[in-house]
Parts: sequence; C-alpha cells; structure tokens
Amino acid sequence: MVSLEDIRAAERTIASSIIRTPLVFSPTLSAMTGANVYLKLETLQKAGSFKVRGALNKILSRHNSLLDQGVIAASAGNHAQGVAVAAHSAGIPATIVMPEWASLSKQEATRSYGARVIIAGKTLEESIEKAQEIARGGGGLFIHPFDDDEIIAGQGTIALEIFADLPNTDMIVVPVGGGGLIAGIATAAKSIHPEIVVVGVQAASCPSAMKGSGMFEPACITQHRTIADGIRVAESGVRTLPVIRELVDRIVLASEDEIADAMLLLLERKHIIAEGAGAVPLAAMLNGSIAVRAGSNIVLVISGGNVDSALLFRIVRQALIRHGRIMRFSVLLDDNPGALTRLLGVIAEQQGNILHVHHTLGESDIPVLMAHVQIELETRGHDHIKEIEKALHGQGYEIQRG
Repeated sequence: MVSLEDIRAAERTIASSIIRTPLVFSPTLSAMTGANVYLKLETLQKAGSFKVRGALNKILSRHNSLLDQGVIAASAGNHAQGVAVAAHSAGIPATIVMPEWASLSKQEATRSYGARVIIAGKTLEESIEKAQEIARGGGGLFIHPFDDDEIIAGQGTIALEIFADLPNTDMIVVPVGGGGLIAGIATAAKSIHPEIVVVGVQAASCPSAMKGSGMFEPACITQHRTIADGIRVAESGVRTLPVIRELVDRIVLASEDEIADAMLLLLERKHIIAEGAGAVPLAAMLNGSIAVRAGSNIVLVISGGNVDSALLFRIVRQALIRHGRIMRFSVLLDDNPGALTRLLGVIAEQQGNILHVHHTLGESDIPVLMAHVQIELETRGHDHIKEIEKALHGQGYEIQRG
C-alpha cells in the first residue's frame, strides 16, 4: 500500500509543475448545513482536474526512461487531459485511448494538449484493455487512471494541501470512480489525523466501490449512463479497493437529479463550474446521506470542472425547470388585435419574466380563428408558478402546462 512518505515524496516531485489549488470557505453551504464547509477547488488545476497530479508523479519519477518510449493511457476525459498535459510539460509523446462515449469537447481538449487520441471501446475497461495491448506492442509506458501506486500517491497530495490550509479538518468528502483519488487522500489524511472521517461518494448509476466494499475482490457492475461520467467506472482497482475498505469510513450515493442540483448550486452561488463527478460531494451532503456535526470543518473535494458546454446547458435548464425556476405553458387565444398583449400583461403583473413566446396560426389542429401561443417564463419557484396560474385562470385563460 502507498504510504504517507510516498505521498510526501510525490508532493516534492510535482510541486513546481502543478497549481496549488485554493481551499475556499462557503458561507452559503455552511448556513445550509450548520457545519463549516470548505471547497477544495481542483477545478482550477491544470487541465481542469486533479488527474494531472498523479500523471506528473508517474512521468516525472521516471522521466529519462520515457523520453523515447513515451506514454499511453486510457480515459473518458480527465485522466486523458492530465496525462497529455504532464507528458507535454515533460517533453514526452503521449497516446490516449478514449471510449466511444467520451464527449467531443474532452477529445478535442486532449488533442489540444499534444496527445494522439484513439477512440476505442464501449466501456472504459475496454479502452484500458486496448491501451494495454498497444503498450505491450511497444507503444509506450501504460499509465493506469487509478490502479497504480504512483498515481495514488500523486492524488494524495491534495490531502497534504488541505491540512496545510486547515489543520483541524474533521471530514473530507471525495468523489469515487476507480478509487485512486480517495485512496490517496484517505492514506494521507488518516496518517496525519487518524480520527478524521473520510467519506466517498459515487453516482447511484454506477456504485462499483459500494458494491465491492464488502467483497474480497473488486466488484464489476453493469454501468448506466450518468452525468458524472468522470466516475463512471465499473470496477474498483485491485490496489485501491483494499485502501477503501481499510481507511474510508463510508461510501454514499447521489442520484442524477441530486448531482445536477449540486452543479446548479455551485454555479449560481459560488460561480464554480463543476462537472458531474466534481459535484457529487455536495450532492451527497445536501441529500442527507452524510451526517454533519454542527460546527465541524468539512472539506468537499470538487475534483474537476471539465463539463461539455452543451451538456451543462441541458443540466442547468432541467434543474431550473425541476425547481420551478422556469415555467412553460401553452394557451389558445382569439386571433384578435391585442389578445397577446393582454395575456402578456397578466404575466407582467405577476412579475413573470418572459423568456420565449411562440405564436402559431393556421395549423391543422388549431381552430381557424384561434392562435396557439407557447410561453416560457423565468419564475422564482413553485409558489410563484401557482400565483401566475391563479391569475391566468382568474382572467379566463385555460392553460396547458409543459
């Protein structure tokens, strides 16, 4: 198993090549939970996630032997970008195998860092097998995304920074995919402060470590799609799972809607763009899965911010609709001058902010002398929507939601 000494050595190895990310206190989240909540913002790390730490430790610790050989890795995004950045900074060629479902933005980002990208595999595990096959054929040193001692040690440097900034940390909440991040953090944290609580969070769609935590071998589960694609891993590592069993106090789950809500909260309240995997610690804290002691110091590791822009738009929009922040309805109006103006006037009186209006005439399912109007509003919440509906009904409008 990786030791605290290994992690301190990794810190020395990568110190000049990474960003020492901030630990930020959140008054909003503290007020919501009753604890003192801090965010470890690996969203601000090179390549947008913590992954560069482990990759740099692996590459820099054996730099000379890799100059001609190069490195190869498999990843859905963050490890790919971390290895690409680390290899580029070390002057070493890199090849990355990415699964077919990896987002286009992460593929292009990986290429922009100088790596050669190969798309292969329906799952991350299949991509890893392909990368290992290429490595065996002389295609470079294979760098595993999590099941590697030097990778684990590199990720564990996050805990050293947390304790340097907040020595009396009581709990650290960490996303869990293959387990490299939480294995490194738990090893350092429990070595420095044995009483600290370390909690892992997985997407409910892919709870591999939770399923495997009571077994002697890593669990292999059926993966389902999740917005937390950075932790979409079917099987925990051979090296990471024993550490999770020994040092992690518990692993909890967050649903897709809870992850999306956490992403929206981070964006609106803290102006932090977090990917789904990075937002799961907050999602679990807000869904009640984690017992929070009043006044305790809790650190949420916001592990990355590499979210596809189009996906972020859909996630935010659906979360706003779910929370009553967007109201959509349609109504049939007499096709008379001023009819639409009167309708919009009722909405304005209720302080609904109009986002979109679509006015349709002459369709086969609309009476000839009627107009079909679809309206989307920005609203304050579900109570505000009820007030608008009441006002519209009071003026004789028959609306259809949705």
